[in-house]
Amino acid sequence: MYNRQFVKKILSIMVITIVWLVISWPPVFAQEQSSEHAWIRPESDKDAALWGIRNGIVFSLWPYGIETNKGLFGGGPRGLIRLGIERGGNMYLLNFLAIEPIVNGKIEFSEISPSQIDEKWGKLMWASSEEKENSFYPTANTSGIISHPDPNHPKVEELSLYVFMEKFISGAHPYLKLSIRSDRPQEICIQVFNRADSEQMDYCNITATMGNYARLRQLHFNDEVIDARTLYKGYEGIDFIEKDTYPAARLLRSKRGDRFAFATTNENLEELGKWPTDSLANVKRNWYYRIPVKLTQYWRKEQVAENAQWRVRVNGRAKYWSGGSRDANNYLAIPGGPAFENFELQEKYLPGQKSFFGITEMSPKEIMDVFNSQTF
Repeated sequence: MYNRQFVKKILSIMVITIVWLVISWPPVFAQEQSSEHAWIRPESDKDAALWGIRNGIVFSLWPYGIETNKGLFGGGPRGLIRLGIERGGNMYLLNFLAIEPIVNGKIEFSEISPSQIDEKWGKLMWASSEEKENSFYPTANTSGIISHPDPNHPKVEELSLYVFMEKFISGAHPYLKLSIRSDRPQEICIQVFNRADSEQMDYCNITATMGNYARLRQLHFNDEVIDARTLYKGYEGIDFIEKDTYPAARLLRSKRGDRFAFATTNENLEELGKWPTDSLANVKRNWYYRIPVKLTQYWRKEQVAENAQWRVRVNGRAKYWSGGSRDANNYLAIPGGPAFENFELQEKYLPGQKSFFGITEMSPKEIMDVFNSQTF
């Protein structure tokens, strides 16, 4: 369990720590380590907090970025898990994962809820290989644990670690276990737990927060594809816009009973690569799509009962997020029209609940074909 004095001391020496790391270590981005598979892991507890697998998912914790050639630090706000992919020796940021506990009907957002330490936006997060309580750590702290989760397929490996965070104002005190399997490198498994001192959480939603970057406009259900441009037609404001949520029964279902919520862009890669040339667009160039492939993003729940009560929630934007400013002149219209921003599953909280977030170049149909052909 962190305490205020300890974390204040950690924060006060963080600049010194960062300078020391830059001087003392040759690139402190995570390095591949010897294994049956090409894991991307910190070699030392003082390396960058970044993990993943080659040709698959990578993730990092503040203050460490993901993108190759973008520098060691940065890449997004505090209070978010940075999420991306590795392709051809390069890493690319694609999205963020935020934690949204609901206590007594009131929601908090991990990237906006102020830290109890410095009162700035964003909860402090840190990693550990152990589930026991520990304190904030400004670097990797762990390389992650490699295990063999499937006795029927002993060559399959799994990289896992815990992500802890500050207690929320509401008293919610969740933590996560994140895992990647070598036979499904396109997915990250997210399990949600709570500390003993946590208030009872009604929900603890994990939301992918940056769909506008990939201009996600299509939600694929078993009966239709919903297009954000139609759903939010006529909306040109600077705020989020939200309509109804969608029941689990509408999601595509695999032969073994897994349910999938797919989100895709309607644009091809050439269209995604186009960007306005005006002065505001130059300022907002961080929203320019820099990934050399077009990607499907999805949520998956294992073997869902027919009467499952959880739902899919999205909201949208017509203009890119601009840090909460109320000046409309700071907001750039999304090329091609409104797109989905937050994309999540909502289910009543149970300790250990599990969901998977996927990033792949395959289409929803191709993904379903793969899962329908697999034996688990």
